[in-house]
Amino acid sequence: MGTWDPTQYLKFAGERLRPALDLLARIPAAAPRTVVDLGCGAGNLAPLLLQRWPQAALVGVDSSPQMLAKARADHPQASFVQADFATWRPPQPVDVLYSNAALHWLDGHEALFPALMSAVAPGGWFAVQMPRNFAAPSHICVTETIEQGPWRARLEPLLRRRPVAPPQDYWRLLQGHAAALEIWETEYLQVLKGENPVAEFVKGSWLKQFLDRLEEPERSAFEADYRARVRAAYPPEADGSTLFPFRRMFILARRQG
Repeated sequence: MGTWDPTQYLKFAGERLRPALDLLARIPAAAPRTVVDLGCGAGNLAPLLLQRWPQAALVGVDSSPQMLAKARADHPQASFVQADFATWRPPQPVDVLYSNAALHWLDGHEALFPALMSAVAPGGWFAVQMPRNFAAPSHICVTETIEQGPWRARLEPLLRRRPVAPPQDYWRLLQGHAAALEIWETEYLQVLKGENPVAEFVKGSWLKQFLDRLEEPERSAFEADYRARVRAAYPPEADGSTLFPFRRMFILARRQG
């Protein structure tokens, strides 16, 4: 995924936080002893997780040293571990394994999700939120920019056409391990402000992996091409705001036992 820029990512902190809070509110765990935030990023959720479960030992796991540096500076009350969260597993099963907007970066969900479920203690909770808006214009514009530019040979191998499967696929993966299992989707109508804000939103996450593979002047040319496409796809409203519908999928599973 390259290096992360916390400042760019957090330009839309409110919009990125809302689904995380919606997932957190649905977890019925009363007094977990161990809580893991897998793909914790800059640690924005640490105070909210600790407010919900003040008695818990909270561990944030992320692969980005830039994000973790900010997390450790801002949230010393939690522990943070730098690791590849595709392969990281807790030394002991945990009571809540929470992952917000992280697991869509990884391939191999058929093996990954059952493995993560097995890292949850019996009776504990596995809670996941992932974007599922990869057929939206914001992402189609990324594909078009790659396929119609001089960088196609270098960037096209990075394209992942379906990072997140349909909900029923995850039900089939997890139902044999779960005493309770809920999967649902929500489409958030995000009302963004500023100049070409959808481009700025995507630049903080999905677009970055492609920008990181290019040097100047191609990097600026690629970004300009994408910005022009996405501006046309999401024109501003009469009041200057831009509407950005964004679909997200939620999984809440209780481990058998």
